Amino acid sequence: MTNFTKTKSLFHLPKDIIYLDGNSLGPLPVTAESRVSHMIREEWGELLIKGWNEADWFIKPAQLGDRLAKMLGAPPASIILGDTLSIKIYQALASAIDLAADRKIILSDTGNFPTDLYMAQGLISTINQNHELTLVEHEEIEASLNENIAVLMLTHVDYRTGRMHDMQKITRLAQDLGIITIWDLAHSAGAVPVDLTAANVDFAAGCTYKYLNSGPGGPAFIYVAPRHVNNIKPALSGWLGHDAPFAFDLDYRPGPAIERMRVGTPPILQLAALEAALDIWDDIDMANVRAKSIELSEMFISLIEKNCPQLILASPREAAKRGSQVSFHFRDGYAAIRALIERGVIGDFRKPDIMRFAITPLYLNEDDIIKGAQIIADVVNSGIWKQDKYHQTNPVT
Repeated sequence: MTNFTKTKSLFHLPKDIIYLDGNSLGPLPVTAESRVSHMIREEWGELLIKGWNEADWFIKPAQLGDRLAKMLGAPPASIILGDTLSIKIYQALASAIDLAADRKIILSDTGNFPTDLYMAQGLISTINQNHELTLVEHEEIEASLNENIAVLMLTHVDYRTGRMHDMQKITRLAQDLGIITIWDLAHSAGAVPVDLTAANVDFAAGCTYKYLNSGPGGPAFIYVAPRHVNNIKPALSGWLGHDAPFAFDLDYRPGPAIERMRVGTPPILQLAALEAALDIWDDIDMANVRAKSIELSEMFISLIEKNCPQLILASPREAAKRGSQVSFHFRDGYAAIRALIERGVIGDFRKPDIMRFAITPLYLNEDDIIKGAQIIADVVNSGIWKQDKYHQTNPVT
């Protein structure tokens, strides 16, 4: 059993703050500071450029990819780290389109994260081969699958409401029709159990700075099913994805297996922070995390609905259909969130009216949920959020 009292002690949590925004940015692992400092002083400082070999900088994206693979039910050498989630989605989609060259429709849902849709729109425009991006509502995905669709691209857990797709079922239905699947795991990795092998997923990508706690700007990852990886040529053919990058050939030749999905120089400082975070995850049972997340989420929903009926549940009522977050509709949600942050409860806001709260058992417990729900009720019921200062919009919401 996972000891959640112990895991909470492994994060730096500011005094008098209840942090309910781990689905935007995970808190600092206690050991990350010393790990990054060691990298700066002992590796960068003392080894200089020798660090690429002697400190394993060059192979770090694959090493940490293998550690992520254990968490996500993927085989070794099927996940590589680096670049941003937008880039990894672009890579996955370009490769998937090539695998389904005789079809032209990319299907997604209206709850997909906008950057995924922007990447699709940009790719369609760039290749100019008459592809179309079709969007339907979350609940219409299964009925919309047909043999004209090339690629199904979905975010596993909706970033606004926490609504979760049935990855295994939808992947099976899509593949029975010859559709290639891409799953965005930004709100899944470290939040809910994921088994990419059992689901038979074709491609997946995700970020590491949310539930995996690698810090702001932490590197993204991409998964390619072993059955595909040697048959794809990356659209973004960066030099580190070359078969022999230091041969400096003038023509691109894809590297072996998942290595070909590397693009640019890996962010070594961020990888050091991620490495510290993954040390925590090595001792975590995701089934325990999921069970505790559901328990805390149900408590949170119950308390909010009892004491603050102005907030209307936006997340699925059924826990099995919900990720590790709870969202509520409130017309003045942005102002309310700003007032809450001033009171020490940090959640966030997503347009048009979503107040969003991450339920992260590694550093939240029952006392946090009870106190947080009480402060939310006090702030909303008191109307303090009506003050003008809370309605002034910040660049990041």
